[in-house]
Amino acid sequence: MSASASGPNPDGSVAKLIEIAEKPTPGQRLISWASRPPGRLYIPACAVIGLVLLFEDSMPAGHLPTFVIGLGGGLLLAGMGALRLGIALAVARPMIRHYWLRWISAPLIAFVALGLAVADVPLQTRVQASSEQLLELRDAVADPTTIPRNGEWTGLYSLRSVSVTGDVTHYEVEKAGLLQPAGLAHSTEEIPVGVFVPGQGSRIYEHVSGDWYVWVDH
Repeated sequence: MSASASGPNPDGSVAKLIEIAEKPTPGQRLISWASRPPGRLYIPACAVIGLVLLFEDSMPAGHLPTFVIGLGGGLLLAGMGALRLGIALAVARPMIRHYWLRWISAPLIAFVALGLAVADVPLQTRVQASSEQLLELRDAVADPTTIPRNGEWTGLYSLRSVSVTGDVTHYEVEKAGLLQPAGLAHSTEEIPVGVFVPGQGSRIYEHVSGDWYVWVDH
């Protein structure tokens, strides 16, 4: 009789143990997941959503596709983070203390992104970086004339058209605005904000910085 026939079968024993072992319940799986610190997917995902929201804020009056992605992704990640933190506080407090840097990374990313957005830093930075090219384009437009741009890039913005009405130059930005057309306006004279301005149609303005404004068609 061969040794293989008479000796124990390790593979069979392991298979038998796996077969009789209890499978973890959904609750146990959830606790196991929450007991681990945020890892290599969650934190980069938070950073990506933060960048998406900053891009959305850099567009005049917003940008619908990135707004939907950023809002949906942000709410999903926030919900996951809150659930994970709540469970970890209940069953794995030492894990939080040990990996504190990972745990604060997502809230820190959110805080920085929201702070920059509230201060209009992305919009102001993008407008200032594009101002020279936009003003050069204005000099090529006569009053009162509208020139279609058909998505051509000027500075960091893709424009649908540019027009001059009196002292105000309007740049309609491609895909800007959540529900209504929007863009940038330049005027050396102060433009009233938050109200309809005589001679400027149904546009409402919001000041950005210097001589630059955002307009939205209502």
